Amino acid sequence: MRVYVPLTLRRLAEAYEAGELGLGPGSEQGSLIAYAVTPALREWYVSDDIEELEYAALNRAAAASLRLIAGDAGVARRRVVLAADVPDGGLELEPDAAGAGAGAGAGLGEVRVAGVLGLKKVAAVHVDAEDAEGDVAAGVDALGAADQGDDDARFIVDGVEDHELLWFATQEIPGLIG
Repeated sequence: MRVYVPLTLRRLAEAYEAGELGLGPGSEQGSLIAYAVTPALREWYVSDDIEELEYAALNRAAAASLRLIAGDAGVARRRVVLAADVPDGGLELEPDAAGAGAGAGAGLGEVRVAGVLGLKKVAAVHVDAEDAEGDVAAGVDALGAADQGDDDARFIVDGVEDHELLWFATQEIPGLIG
């Protein structure tokens, strides 16, 4: 199954150096949090187009990346998502988790990858362009108020999605983290 793992540029650099993505921020209970086309996501998105569904899962991971950035004041303000292929047996589906403080249905599409994820399983890396940094920083600053129901803050956070993540081959990772 194709999974989308939310990261930061710092975590991407750590994973590249180690050759695998281990447990750390964004992981729970001995597993790595990722997003995929789950039955709950299919029902919510109401589409049979696998490309649209995978794009929805990618966007859910990008939103989770924004939250990881918010938890690390020193990290670059660019969302990062790894796309990887994981055997179905290596995944645990979350039953329509609601993600505390993250808004209704925030856990849609959430899965857990057991153990570590070798970079050889990574198909691509998706990263914000440098020109998105200002909007990502504003989104990070507005997250708390948005979670408390502030509509203006929610508008700022949602505005980050206006920036499409760029696609990079795994061979391009050194240039992204360098």
